[in-house]
Amino acid sequence: MKSIGSVKENLDTEKRISITLETAKKLIDLQFNIFIEKGYGEHLGIDDEEYKKIGINLISSPKEVFEKSNILLQVECPTSENLNLIKDKSILIGQIDPFSNSESIKKLIKKEVKIFSLNLLPRITRAQSMDVLSSQANLAGYKAVIESFSLFEKAIPMMMTAAGTVPPAKVLVIGAGVAGLQAIATAKRMGAIVFATDVRLAAKEQVESLGGKFLTVEGSENLETDGGYAKEASEEFKKKQEDLLSETLKKIDIVICTALIPGKKAPLIIKENMVRNMKAGTLIYDLAAAQGGNSAFTQVDKVIDKNGVKIIGEKNILNKLPISASNLYAKNLFNFVLNLCDKENKEININLEDEIIKTTLVK
Repeated sequence: MKSIGSVKENLDTEKRISITLETAKKLIDLQFNIFIEKGYGEHLGIDDEEYKKIGINLISSPKEVFEKSNILLQVECPTSENLNLIKDKSILIGQIDPFSNSESIKKLIKKEVKIFSLNLLPRITRAQSMDVLSSQANLAGYKAVIESFSLFEKAIPMMMTAAGTVPPAKVLVIGAGVAGLQAIATAKRMGAIVFATDVRLAAKEQVESLGGKFLTVEGSENLETDGGYAKEASEEFKKKQEDLLSETLKKIDIVICTALIPGKKAPLIIKENMVRNMKAGTLIYDLAAAQGGNSAFTQVDKVIDKNGVKIIGEKNILNKLPISASNLYAKNLFNFVLNLCDKENKEININLEDEIIKTTLVK
């Protein structure tokens, strides 16, 4: 019988899970035998008994889960300790970023483990239901706004009262990818005036459709890869962008940073001199902190105060929405597993003529 397993992540850094009750039922319908570590979902309020009721096998140790599972579903790359326990010639599926996990990947390849990283999914229509970057970034953009608004010490929407008018907060979103667009939509719904900037010209129409004002650099060039991601800007473009940003930031109350380039350090967009010219009370919420940050002075999981400007570096904001994030992530994984199954007999078939399978296989 086909077998799928998953062990607990390091809860200090990752609270999401890869198999929820909903996706477990679907995997069982596909004739999978499922093995998970005891206490797998307890931190999310899912008792072991709930998993047992639907026919999942609960195992005492990660070693046993690995021994019994042909396919492993995880969020992050397994720890160095668990790498040694993974069975030879098994399949590992998750957010196994090749750029930051190169040594672990080498060890797994020596064990003939086939690694599928959903970070590498092609931007095609058929892959949308498996797109972990989009599902998770969507939640990250929403939560970044909620978190930053809760820390901001003024009201967000315009309020007209007998005692006077409270002006609306001005929000700047840097990077108009999935996270940025959700941040724009959320901030707009909550009554803020929203501005946005992105190196991809295609983002202008999307930003404006959500009610945001797009900051356009004069003589802009389109900095978008064929895969739909942002790419490095020229020095001339960077200078023009800096000048425009410097002036805009003086009037902004909250900045949400979401700009990332896959496999590279996050672009430094808000320079030291820009921060120093911002008004006291301004808040910068940097979602790119784990990759270096879009803002000067950003430190992972710390709040830095520079002349009254607060810079918050967020390493993994999805840990603040682990239930919603797990529900979406687990569905992405299920859809990927479903695509791995042969359409007729439902057996696992690694068909390298399938663009999704070929692109996500780490070599």
